Amino acid sequence: MNAPFKSFSNENLLYLVPLELRNPKGLEQILIENPQIKFVSLVGVDLGGNDTDEKIPVSSFLQNVEEFLSGGIQTDGSSVVLPKIATLNNGKVDFITDPSVNWFVDYNYEHMDPKTDTPIGTLRIPSFLIHNGHKVDSRSVLAQTLERSKEELNKLFISHPQFLRELGINADEIETIAFTAATELEFWVRTPGIKVETEKLSTSQILHEQYWKRTKGAVRTALEDSLILLEKYGFNPEMGHKEVGGIKATVCGDGQFNDIMEQLEIDWKYAGALQAADNEILARIIIKEVFRLYGLEVVFMAKPIEGVAGSGEHTHLSIAAKLKNGVVKNLFAPADLKKDYMSLLGWGALMGILKNYETIGAFITASNDAFNRLKPGFEAPTCIVASIGHDLNTPSRNRTVLAGLIRDLDNPLATRFEVRSPNPHTNTYLAIAALLHGAMDGINYALSSGKSTLELEKEFSKQPGENAAYLEKERCYRSEDDVFESFNADERDRIFAKPPATVWETLQCFDRYPKKTEALTKMDALTSKIIKSYRQAMIILWITELRDRIIPDNMTLVRGFIKRNDNLNGTDYDEGKWREIQQLRVELLQDRQKRLSLFSRIREAIKTRDYQLVSDLQLEMTAKMDLLKVKYQEYMRNLLS
Repeated sequence: MNAPFKSFSNENLLYLVPLELRNPKGLEQILIENPQIKFVSLVGVDLGGNDTDEKIPVSSFLQNVEEFLSGGIQTDGSSVVLPKIATLNNGKVDFITDPSVNWFVDYNYEHMDPKTDTPIGTLRIPSFLIHNGHKVDSRSVLAQTLERSKEELNKLFISHPQFLRELGINADEIETIAFTAATELEFWVRTPGIKVETEKLSTSQILHEQYWKRTKGAVRTALEDSLILLEKYGFNPEMGHKEVGGIKATVCGDGQFNDIMEQLEIDWKYAGALQAADNEILARIIIKEVFRLYGLEVVFMAKPIEGVAGSGEHTHLSIAAKLKNGVVKNLFAPADLKKDYMSLLGWGALMGILKNYETIGAFITASNDAFNRLKPGFEAPTCIVASIGHDLNTPSRNRTVLAGLIRDLDNPLATRFEVRSPNPHTNTYLAIAALLHGAMDGINYALSSGKSTLELEKEFSKQPGENAAYLEKERCYRSEDDVFESFNADERDRIFAKPPATVWETLQCFDRYPKKTEALTKMDALTSKIIKSYRQAMIILWITELRDRIIPDNMTLVRGFIKRNDNLNGTDYDEGKWREIQQLRVELLQDRQKRLSLFSRIREAIKTRDYQLVSDLQLEMTAKMDLLKVKYQEYMRNLLS
């Protein structure tokens, strides 16, 4: 299928609503001047990270525009993920529009307006979800976190004026505090229905046959069109390129490429934290739709293919002060880039993120798919540890750590943290909010401690067993080495803390680490009510997927591992291997009179809501399925036919 190139290149379409027109009169003007915009949609984001979409005809919207902008749209709790908040007996949820961020026009390139010969558009207005007079959605959590953080920082600057003085700033010169963020979106592109052997993908990955190579055919065109569209929406895309995963496509008789399986990445410029999260939602929509118009499927899963590279979404964070004279000062950057890695505030923020990461991580990695990605050997961060660089002149390039300090000796505005654990399905709103809560906890300590940047660096660089005023004694928080090569599994668990391995284990961190959970609720944005609702939502998603998708898929796999050898072409080796395989198949799938299979035991534990047992059995199931796949592969390799 060919994409409508004329539509992509149309310079007369409206993509963004200017700030001064995000009001009833302005919208009336916009919608009359752009008749191709036929619908309006209020976009809220629930605690599951799902964005709402409804089609309000423009004629209806204009008749009640003031009401629509101030709460004229309602839904119920069954339509959004807000458990323990929007309940069946109290489920009314209102939408309130947010004029502080960009309002986008989403175009349907498969539905042309005959009068204007342009695609029909839907104006998407970012909104907050209101329940019983309180904001309860993901966007609200981040928006409130940003406001509370500004208030907290302003208080700290008043009580600790020496910090600003060291950076050459007077408190009365500050116009506002800006929290900036950016995400790097990785994803897989494939021909629908394609099946590729994992060994081929793994070999290509090891040989670096795809990484940063030239794109070709429909993939190239779709990638270019995606970048063009992102630019029209003001994203300022920085690059799109091939990632490490994929195989070479085959060429058909007509010269077109077929059997496409490639991993790509698209990056765009940073923005304010709330805008950055909104941008990511639109970017995923644009990328998915553009590639689909070229007959390609985009997959945003964290680990869509077992045994090869998963997809991350590295998230960058920074805090700056915008001065009244227009100058922007990065508050993470030190006064002298050649004498310090970071400012006091920067050290405090990084220390706070790592100290509180067990509870922060529950908002970043909370799905079966996400945990499939976070395994050693695929450049995926499993350890709570950071890299800041071997020395002041050597910026961090360690890809094995959870967080890295990004610096440019010639540009203080570039100083920021790169958090490597998020994936394309991470709820970016809640992830950034949780990271900022952890950062503010550490910033409070750093500015109140009376310590210098060198003293904070020494504490952050402590060895396991060394006492520290803020960080935990038995932990190590900094490594410039490859943590998977320099430490074995037991050492990593001991000095960086054993990471959770299932959704249940990560959600249990809220109970296991009450002080760290308290650090996330101090600013009254990530409230205990929000945490309880989010936790319940993730449990429901976890057990539903496990019971209704993962176990049935595993059952199909187990049944497909059948005996292939016979007396003519089999050997004693084959018979021995098959007995091992059959034993695993029985343990996993087949119930006996006095013993349930592993699959049945998981289902029974789900019924009784024994989630700790479910978690333990899930790990056992995963280990046995992995072993079964390896043994069956060894078995098949030895058969003559």
